[in-house]
Amino acid sequence: MNKTVQVLIVGFAIILSSCSDNKTNKTPETEIEKVSYSLGVNIASSVKSQGFDSLDVNALAKGCGDVLAGDSLDISEEDAIKLLNEFFGKLQAKKQTEAGAQTAQAGVDYLAKNATKEGVITTESGLQYEMLTEGDGAKPTTADQVTVHYHGMLTDGTVFDSSVDRGEPAKFGVTQVIPGWIEALQLMSIGDKWKLTIPSNLAYGDKGAGGMIGPNATLVFEVELLGIN
Repeated sequence: MNKTVQVLIVGFAIILSSCSDNKTNKTPETEIEKVSYSLGVNIASSVKSQGFDSLDVNALAKGCGDVLAGDSLDISEEDAIKLLNEFFGKLQAKKQTEAGAQTAQAGVDYLAKNATKEGVITTESGLQYEMLTEGDGAKPTTADQVTVHYHGMLTDGTVFDSSVDRGEPAKFGVTQVIPGWIEALQLMSIGDKWKLTIPSNLAYGDKGAGGMIGPNATLVFEVELLGIN
């Protein structure tokens, strides 16, 4: 069962257990009234934060009353759990789509601004690179393996991977990496150190990669080509 749904079911269970046929608008005065009211505020805030910003309180109250009165349920408990799981699945998908769209636009804006910086070259594919150190060695081909040092970052500077930090260069085939790297490596000479700004479509696209690289993320790498194996 979806963990969020489990949490909400517990919250709803608490609400159900405290529901009464005698609805009141009385301001809480006694300790138990204040505690009960505070618990309701806490649970409702949690529920709202999960996307229930348009919850039908009348339907909720009817569910409370039906359970406590032992009446037949309009929706069985089994179907209710299934419905909640489906709802949260759609809600999560919507959030991810919205977040991905925001990230994509942020990437477009970042690339546009970066393209105006002195020394930044934009290729036909949209890859951007800036030469930090110029080498004079051979250029790798798609048939080669290379040894590189790299520092991978999000556009806000958050480091998600770094052979430099690990203190050990990486070795891999030119075609075993993301498209932006494949293109850049074939343009670089041994001894070059470049700063790459890679659009999401040349990186991990709308799938992202792990927890740190979200969908549609533009990535920044400092890459030093140490050798061709």
